[in-house]
Amino acid sequence: MRNKHILDTIRETYMKKTIYNYTAVFELNENKGFTVTVPALPGLVTEGKNLDDARKMATEAIQCYLEGLRIEKKHLPVEQEIASLRLSVTV
Repeated sequence: MRNKHILDTIRETYMKKTIYNYTAVFELNENKGFTVTVPALPGLVTEGKNLDDARKMATEAIQCYLEGLRIEKKHLPVEQEIASLRLSVTV
């Protein structure tokens, strides 16, 4: 009977999880690493020594950001469609 309760708890926890997708912007910084921002999550900034490290740091930062919102019982942002375009201008 105890195992059934444990399995029910695990299923309930798993079913409550939702996958959120966010666009992250990776910019080469002066240290030859990458600074990462997430437009849908104001104030979230992290960095990594290379692209792979920056990606891991960004994933962890997003998870922490969302957990903080969840603890404060605030709405978790859902990203709207976003486009990134490189524009050329002559000066």
